[in-house]
Amino acid sequence: MSPDETAQRCADTMYAADRASQALGIATSDVTAGRATAAMTVRPDMVNGHDICHGGYVFTLADTAFAFACNTYDEVTVAAGADITFLEPVRAGDELVAEAVERARRGRSGLYDVTVRTAGGRVVAEFRGRSRSLGEPLLR
Repeated sequence: MSPDETAQRCADTMYAADRASQALGIATSDVTAGRATAAMTVRPDMVNGHDICHGGYVFTLADTAFAFACNTYDEVTVAAGADITFLEPVRAGDELVAEAVERARRGRSGLYDVTVRTAGGRVVAEFRGRSRSLGEPLLR
């Protein structure tokens, strides 16, 4: 099996059990070794008292892309830490796309950058995640 086939099998396995992403309407795509894309449409129930998308939902979308990107090597991998910078507000009805890219992977640790854009290409957030492999296979 090629690295990209392994990555897709890992993504399919993870998504089948990912009730949070499914409930939020997050869909994943373009999963290859060290990379993944996740997309979500902002629903009215995701908007806060300022009539903009609650930042936690933007973080969750970015975190999902990060999770799928760092779990592409058939190793159970979790977040060791993450931070996000919100650059522009997002509104109900906006479709968001988060693209995760591996920057470094050494031993059991990894570093990933995720850019969150509207479907029109406007960058609304930048996320950096740090991962840690648990040393267990994801595919069984």
